[in-house]
Amino acid sequence: MIELHNVRKAYGPVRALAGVSCIFRPARVAVVRGSNGSGKSTLLSILGTMTKATSGRVDHGDLGRTRQEIRATLGWLGHDSLCYPDLSGRQNIELAAVLHGHEPRGAFARATARFDLDAFADRPARTYSRGQRQRVALARALVHAPRLLLLDEPTAGLDTATTERLLAVVREEAGRGVTIVLVTHDPEFARAVGDDEVRLEHGRCVAA
Repeated sequence: MIELHNVRKAYGPVRALAGVSCIFRPARVAVVRGSNGSGKSTLLSILGTMTKATSGRVDHGDLGRTRQEIRATLGWLGHDSLCYPDLSGRQNIELAAVLHGHEPRGAFARATARFDLDAFADRPARTYSRGQRQRVALARALVHAPRLLLLDEPTAGLDTATTERLLAVVREEAGRGVTIVLVTHDPEFARAVGDDEVRLEHGRCVAA
């Protein structure tokens, strides 16, 4: 369980979060909703240890106490896939596996079976469609069986079939006990996948 207590974040005079307190539980999907500029991406960055809160407390529980420990348990899928464009999907996934201390060929075989990557995995990622890049990025984010999964606008630009595949994978990961925090402007996807909702406005939690 991850707990935030009165977390604030300011970038100079700009207040991104203004005293956020909430709980994210394992085996559940928490959907973070709010208008543009409400603090959603900042909240994800703090959960993912990419950004440090200005004040308040963030407790990652048994995921770890140090940034290194927490990041070892973390999977992240952003709006941008961040795939290395000149590497193939296979190479992107195998590199992630090696960095997390896993055997690369076995990791790629499991990813291929789960995400149906055979048709394009050996082409450079720069030749992929949006949906193909997203499948590789999700496979890479899950290559080390993370316990915390952060998803930032994961359905943006996806077709119906790829969105349904993403939905199924998110539910599978929640069933595995993963804590999942998801930012989306897609209300249908949010309703289909979400167990809990955190709504932000002007950097504050408001009633959902």
